[in-house]
Amino acid sequence: GTLLVSERIDREELCGALSLCSLSFEIVVENPLELYSGSVEIQDINDNDPVFPSSQARLQISESVVAGARFPLESAQDPDVGINSLQTYQLSANPHFALDVQTRVDGSKYAELVLEKELDREEQRELHLVLTALDGGSPPRSAQVQIHIDVVDANDNAPVFNQSTYKASVRENTPSSTLVTRISAYDLDDGPNGDIVYSFSSHTPTKVRELFALDSATGELRIKGHLDYEETKLYEMYLQAKDKGAVPGVAHCKVLVEVVDMNDNTPEVTVTSVYSPVPEDAAPGTVVALLSVMDLDSHDNGLILVQVSDVNDNAPKSSQDSYDVYVLENNVPGIPILNVSATDPDLGRNAHLSYTLLQGGPTVGHIFSINRENGTLYLLTSLDHEDQVEFSMIVQVQDGGSPPLSTNVSVSVFVTDLNDNAPTVLYPHPNTTTTYTDVVAPGSPAGHVVTKVVAVDADAGYNAWISYTLLQATDPSLFSVGLHSGEIFTARQLREDDAPQHTLVILLKDHGEPVLSTSATVSISVAEMVKEVLTDLTDVAPASDPRRHVTFYLILAVILVSAAFFITMLSVGIFKCYKWRQSKEIFNSSRSTLYRTPGPFHHIDAVRGGFTPPNLYHQVYLTTDSRQSDLLCKKPFTSSPLGSRQSTMRNGEPGLYHQIVGTATQLPTPAE
Repeated sequence: GTLLVSERIDREELCGALSLCSLSFEIVVENPLELYSGSVEIQDINDNDPVFPSSQARLQISESVVAGARFPLESAQDPDVGINSLQTYQLSANPHFALDVQTRVDGSKYAELVLEKELDREEQRELHLVLTALDGGSPPRSAQVQIHIDVVDANDNAPVFNQSTYKASVRENTPSSTLVTRISAYDLDDGPNGDIVYSFSSHTPTKVRELFALDSATGELRIKGHLDYEETKLYEMYLQAKDKGAVPGVAHCKVLVEVVDMNDNTPEVTVTSVYSPVPEDAAPGTVVALLSVMDLDSHDNGLILVQVSDVNDNAPKSSQDSYDVYVLENNVPGIPILNVSATDPDLGRNAHLSYTLLQGGPTVGHIFSINRENGTLYLLTSLDHEDQVEFSMIVQVQDGGSPPLSTNVSVSVFVTDLNDNAPTVLYPHPNTTTTYTDVVAPGSPAGHVVTKVVAVDADAGYNAWISYTLLQATDPSLFSVGLHSGEIFTARQLREDDAPQHTLVILLKDHGEPVLSTSATVSISVAEMVKEVLTDLTDVAPASDPRRHVTFYLILAVILVSAAFFITMLSVGIFKCYKWRQSKEIFNSSRSTLYRTPGPFHHIDAVRGGFTPPNLYHQVYLTTDSRQSDLLCKKPFTSSPLGSRQSTMRNGEPGLYHQIVGTATQLPTPAE
């Protein structure tokens, strides 16, 4: 069980610049079967010296450079890691420059010369310095480079970068010549002193120079080599802009390039057979092989995915079981009114949903339509609240599985009312040549109800509330109208000097928005006798009617016939009463049981707009043993807005009717 080293281990060759270097292995122990995973960490020793790219470096610095100016120096490279890597730099003693050691994001060190005392070319034309790089080993290893500085005359303006740090991201395995970023600097000088050349700073690592290329004229930084996220995730480089003056001015900037991981590594599967061949009588659960999987990619690119096949075991589920939709009537056809939402946790075809409209009535399929793919319910026609208030239907949501699963969602569509119907006058009936004349007796007191305007509104709710207003009248002080009832009543007691004929214009308005209205014209006669009213009726015939003379004679004929009929019936009634009294006196003793005391008389009235003066009622008394009808003649002067349940004959002038009322059965006695 001893783990031995079989050959010399070089950490820098195995892991390069990675600080953590380890080798993984697996050990299988049999009887009983057990698997152990382990790793060997390769620790670094200080076996490498820091190395500069060259043994000498030459700088040209103008004497006009002010104190505080910085000059990057070439960095030394040490393949060791951790404390054994490059840790610091040292500069030989001199009166003009100091050394500032900086740390990159990856932990590596680089050095910059900082001018502390201004140079004077007349005093000293050149300087010689020694830069020493030291690692952190024990004892430390080191390397040196000779720095030769030429002090030259001044170049007035040095190049200036538009930003000190540039950041860019690039995917690993990106092809060569792909643009990463573009750096830009400007120089206020003219001629060669203003021409700028871009280059890598002297302390840019060699590895960076191998992977990236910089265009000296445009400042474009492009990919040159192969980028590998698993090797390096971030590159930090320093670029400079130098003009072409005799003493070139120099500016520096930093560029950070982040390498984005791509799924470019195939999972490595290691199969270790521990039981081969497998006997045919091997028990279930017997371990046949051990598998281990490794992927060098990171995050999601490094997971191993196990696909689970889907079966259609979930029915679609709607966000709610039922929907109530309210739509204004008179809508525009083709508008969407609802989106039925449903989900299915299955995958692929098993989760593909289709929507079907199941007809809830014979007209639903002609009025509504649903989008099969997204469940949007459309209204195909314009709805009318007065025609139908509610529609009910079922929407079936079905998945694409085999066999398919489905769920049903109930939808109720309510048609809300708009004020699209004006009030309709039932009495007096509009759109006719008939003149409706109501009668009021002279001297009627204030508050006496004369007639009533009857109207309806096809709308619903508040839109159907009707208010009545007196818009115009022959005498505005004589009549008033009930605001909500439509009843026309006397506002004061009638006087002898009041006009015999009155025409009222009633304005009917609903309470909708906008308000719709109509008007009704009511004629009222002030009279006591029937013939006064009839005479007035002949006067209101339209003057422009060419048949006005014929109409007059027809009315006159009807009046005469009605009067004769009335007198005849009255005579018959009087004769009947006389005969009944006479027979009662003669046969009172012998036929006392043949006649019974008549019960309360039956009051028959004609409905005219809901109201008729009592002095136009007629009464009749019938014997309880009468086997045939006794006739009552009745002559109303206007038609009823609600219609009559009695037999009606219309003759001659509109508005004049004869009604014959009879009792076809024996009247009950008070005892019955």
